[in-house]
Amino acid sequence: MSTELSSRRTGMSFQRTRMSADRTLMSVIRTSLSLIGFGFTIFQVFQKLHDAQVLKSSDAARHFGVALVLLGIAMLISGIGYHCFFMFGLRRERQALKAQGLIHAESQFPVSLTLIVALLLLVIGLLAIASMVFGSGPFG
Repeated sequence: MSTELSSRRTGMSFQRTRMSADRTLMSVIRTSLSLIGFGFTIFQVFQKLHDAQVLKSSDAARHFGVALVLLGIAMLISGIGYHCFFMFGLRRERQALKAQGLIHAESQFPVSLTLIVALLLLVIGLLAIASMVFGSGPFG
């Protein structure tokens, strides 16, 4: 009986650890989204002011906007990489414990919805930077 209870607790700890990794990735997504959105907004505002000839030069502000978007993209890429590396290790550990008979591992361990959202945000960020740098794309 005590072995069964311990096995169940260990199985639940894997689920809690997985949810914790998802929350960490959500924090990365929030920060990256803020950087990308703020950088793109700065870029667009100063671009419009320059086009309306309110400002003679808006290069510094536009470069700052591009830098913020690039920082958001870099942070998102590193967060996705860390999340994938961590989850592969967690899955390996879970399979090893299952093979030893220490846990049941009956519950599913599906792909993280948070990871899918992070990848979609990465695509949006890359499209935004392409629009800013090359003046083309869906946001240009």
